[in-house]
Amino acid sequence: MTQQRSRHAPMPEKPTLDGLEAVWVGRWEAEGTYRFDRSRTRAEIYSIDTPPPTVSGSLHVGHVFSYTHTDTVARYMRMRGREVFYPMGWDDNGLPTERRVQNHFGVRCDPSVPYDPDFRPPAAPDPKRQVPISRRNFIELCQRLTVEDERAFEELWRRLGLSVDWSLTYATIGDAARAASQRAFLRNLARGEAYQAEAPTLWDVTFRTAVAQAELEDREWPGAFHRVGFTPTGGRGPDDRIWIETTRPELLPACVALVAHPDDERYRPLFGTTVRTPLFGVEVPVLAHHLAEPDKGSGIAMICTFGDVTDVTWWRELDLPTRAVVGWDGRLLPEPPAGVPAEPYAELAGKTVHGARERIVQLLRDSGDLEGEPRPVRRAVKFYEKGDRPLEIVTTRQWYIRNGGRDSCLREALLARGGELAWHPPQMKVRYDSWVQGLAGDWLISRQRFFGVPIPVWYPLDDAGEPDRSAPILPPESMLPMDPSTDVPPGYTEDRRGKAGGFIGEVDVMDTWATSSLTPQIAGGWERDRDLYERVFPMDLRPQAHEIIRTWLFSTVVRAHLEQGTLPWRNVAISGWILDPDRKKMSKSVGNVVTPLGLLEQYGSDAVRYWAASGRPGTDTAFDTGQIKIGRRLAIKILNASRFVLGLGGEEAGGRVTEPLDLSMLTRLSEVVREATEAFEAYDYTRALERTERFFWEFCDDYLELVKARAYEEGPAARSAHAALREALDVMLRLFAPFLPFVTEEVWSWWREGSVHRAAWPEPAGPAGDPELLPAVAAVLGRVRKAKSDARLSMRAQVARLTVTGAGAGLLKHAQDDLCGAGVIEEFVLQEDDGEPVVEVELAGPA
Repeated sequence: MTQQRSRHAPMPEKPTLDGLEAVWVGRWEAEGTYRFDRSRTRAEIYSIDTPPPTVSGSLHVGHVFSYTHTDTVARYMRMRGREVFYPMGWDDNGLPTERRVQNHFGVRCDPSVPYDPDFRPPAAPDPKRQVPISRRNFIELCQRLTVEDERAFEELWRRLGLSVDWSLTYATIGDAARAASQRAFLRNLARGEAYQAEAPTLWDVTFRTAVAQAELEDREWPGAFHRVGFTPTGGRGPDDRIWIETTRPELLPACVALVAHPDDERYRPLFGTTVRTPLFGVEVPVLAHHLAEPDKGSGIAMICTFGDVTDVTWWRELDLPTRAVVGWDGRLLPEPPAGVPAEPYAELAGKTVHGARERIVQLLRDSGDLEGEPRPVRRAVKFYEKGDRPLEIVTTRQWYIRNGGRDSCLREALLARGGELAWHPPQMKVRYDSWVQGLAGDWLISRQRFFGVPIPVWYPLDDAGEPDRSAPILPPESMLPMDPSTDVPPGYTEDRRGKAGGFIGEVDVMDTWATSSLTPQIAGGWERDRDLYERVFPMDLRPQAHEIIRTWLFSTVVRAHLEQGTLPWRNVAISGWILDPDRKKMSKSVGNVVTPLGLLEQYGSDAVRYWAASGRPGTDTAFDTGQIKIGRRLAIKILNASRFVLGLGGEEAGGRVTEPLDLSMLTRLSEVVREATEAFEAYDYTRALERTERFFWEFCDDYLELVKARAYEEGPAARSAHAALREALDVMLRLFAPFLPFVTEEVWSWWREGSVHRAAWPEPAGPAGDPELLPAVAAVLGRVRKAKSDARLSMRAQVARLTVTGAGAGLLKHAQDDLCGAGVIEEFVLQEDDGEPVVEVELAGPA
């Protein structure tokens, strides 16, 4: 339970922002300010599926940007009386962690190396000469480094002021996460939603792992079109050759057909005939398919297994044979495919794709099968989002989960789920719909990596020692989490591992999204803590960035739909990107990121949070230190204005607000409360901040100046000012609290009990004053100030006469004493009529 402070902190003589973070981070933790109370009912709880950041490197301002957005909502909901379930996870499995470990320790994983319990990484790591170590040693180093990274991340998040309950942390490679991920997989498998298949697979030759559709990105890549001639069978001469244009001539030995559009008159006579491939002389058919593009190149293309994803479609729909030539390492296989002559394939065997391309172009040139010279071109090529080389397509056996890519009924159900979600902002739903409608296949979840959640199956070995993959051995759920490389299946002993009649464990691990897609279940205690799970699931909010709608958001919807038959959350709040000064997305891979620690130290956490909260939901925002500086000035002004208000006294006097100007100010503040509340309920934190900040400056620049003279006096009018000032300060601190948690908590501690972050969100009060009075008086005071400024006089210079005439002038009589005091006015003349308002300022002559 939250502990309440029982006495006020002393108000300092010279308030400062410096050091507030260290003070309040410690106090919040010691007093359990953000500790989740799990005794509350589901209706009283607001649960957040917090994004688990990848702990492979350092956080940058993009993380600060989006996580601040979530925190403002969490703080608002807590002040609205909801008990906020706000955990933090660490996404520490997968390729990014492996790459960091390799570079940090100077090692690489080699499963053939035996485990060394005494292994110590090199004292002087050399990334270019990495030491091979066993899989177990490698995983131990991954775990060691992620613990260090998580500690650094938590320290920075605390400094930023995230109101996370730090007792509710989890890691995607931890026992609870592995058990949940494996349990969900086994249930998917039991229902037929998970399956294994051998099929063409997008493959990263650098990392030697399969890549899912959601992890692809198109990049412009240089290449060249080569005009290559195929010879028709039937004895026709070289002049009858059919010319195709290709950027992948090295795949000629993998060619299985030529294809043209069925309506292309140029090639209709060839459909059903065959041609021979240049250099290799392999006979292949000429076929028709609607995906062929008549206006691209020569209008006829060769189908190879596999040059791109269109080849895969043609291969499948035209029922063509497979002639694989590219290996998992990105080199051409040592032996030619069946039916392809060993010569001249031997010229290509073992070469990289680039090397094979250069050699085959020379062979084609020598044979006369290349017309002209290659024509340079830049084209979109598919890459793994974390890779540096174009993807290849190889045939592998992989695990998949059905996601609607090949099932129209499931696709429609998942589209309907997207329609049930409340999207903030609403236009982001289009991205979800477009992704689901464009799915080309099921979700490939297996990865040929090491540091990840193991796929929990074994395979029996037959008498020849070959695995029977059609009948995997499954563990009971009570055995989870498990690792098939070290654990033994029921009914077997370890000495039968790898032997005929025995078993082997699955060596692949799950894609990191296969675990991250279960974050609501993992954090919520699914099948681990039923009481907690029933109180927080389905969750209320998923906050995330827009570029991973296709991965994290969609995959989480898939898992909850398949397992729980529901959505995983009710609302999704989408953040935009942070852009550099050139309007490019900040990215560690591009090298244009700004790390946040220096900003937090230089400007303070509240100032950085102010900048982040100024970025509208779903909108890309430029990084701007100017905006951070504005946030710092705002925080300093809150300190100074608060000290002025509280320094007037009046808390014990029991004064009531009676003066028209005071009532006008509070009425206007009540409208701000209403607008800020409506904005937060719509997840528009930026509008709530803008409206609050606008009023605060009106309060400081206008109301404080107008009421200052009266506030220093005695009597009912002064007590009215004191009461109004304190009431306004109380409300404004609570309105600012979600955005500027440190400065608001500091000021709150000078005069209020407990924490402002556990105080109730303000409620709009009924209209008590005329909301037009304050701006009307402030406008006249502004004219007085301008007159003095134009005359280069002090603001305390006297005004001999102030005359206000025209429509609405009579309103000013309700605050004429405050106006005269603030403007140092000797004579004030008011005359209301139907004319245009006119303000005349007659300055006093020199003394």
